Amino acid sequence: MRFALSPEQLDFGASLRKLLDAGRTPAAVRTWATGDPEPGRALIRQLAGAGALGLAVEEQHGGIGAEPIDLVVAFQEIGRAAAPGPLVETAAAIPALLQALPDTAPAARWLPGFAEGAALGTLAFTSPEQGTVALDADTAEVVLIADGNRLRTGHRAGSVRSVDPARRLFAVESDAVVAEGEQVLEAVAAAFDAGALANAAQLLGAGRALLAAATEYAKQRKQFGKPIGEFQAVKQKLADVLIGLDLAEPLLYRAALTMGEVTRGRDVSAAVIACGDAAYRAARAALQVHGAIGYTAEYDLSLWLTRVTALRSAWGTPDLHRSRIARALRDEAVRDRALRGAK
Repeated sequence: MRFALSPEQLDFGASLRKLLDAGRTPAAVRTWATGDPEPGRALIRQLAGAGALGLAVEEQHGGIGAEPIDLVVAFQEIGRAAAPGPLVETAAAIPALLQALPDTAPAARWLPGFAEGAALGTLAFTSPEQGTVALDADTAEVVLIADGNRLRTGHRAGSVRSVDPARRLFAVESDAVVAEGEQVLEAVAAAFDAGALANAAQLLGAGRALLAAATEYAKQRKQFGKPIGEFQAVKQKLADVLIGLDLAEPLLYRAALTMGEVTRGRDVSAAVIACGDAAYRAARAALQVHGAIGYTAEYDLSLWLTRVTALRSAWGTPDLHRSRIARALRDEAVRDRALRGAK
């Protein structure tokens, strides 16, 4: 299994990074948090023009029909820039959901607009613990609610407090039924894994951005007459962050490469945990290196700190994903014993 990106994928990632760097992304994130989506929508349209929003959309629906690994490349850069908007839902989860339905009409209706950046979509999973909550339901043109074996359209009902002001959460209520039946359950499972994979990629990208910010600041901030980056304790802390990010990356790529296999859920959950833990370690280190200024909301570092905190549980808590891994390993062990007993 190959875990190295191709030259074309590296070039694609570099082009997205250049686009996001030139797009004044921190300013767009801040205005998005205040309820003004226009700078963020302009940035999203640029991402769509570069092909980032149509990667998971099949060609018949106006997309590119690329591989999951290409989506991972895009979302690493989206996470590195902390770009605003329901991008995981629009570019990963909803395309996987709609294209897994036997009825192609919903995909034909909504996905072309997603791919070209003309519309955004958001997706809520009904949960007894958290209710029915969707990201940016006030901005997205399409709100979908997955409730058991039913998929419905929906509308926002009221705001929900979020740790990240730029991730605007809303309670949503159901409208019309889009699809129902056993195949909806399978489609929703595919959507969850696609969303969790893209979310893990965002976390890894955000972790790398935090490491870069901490490293640069450690070269500038001085104590006792020299940069703090020269102190062994700071070097070791940043080295530990780098090791964690580098070790998480192969798990992320493996999950992308096994999206069509029986180990999909297990591999996605492993990637989510590894990338989430590595990004959280990067956030803690960056905050410690920056000192008091790192706590201020006016300083751009805060955009990544709150984003990592929110993303760690946005597509399932760490406990949920550890449970999925344990269940998958147990099931594999049972199958192996059954096969050995049959010989």
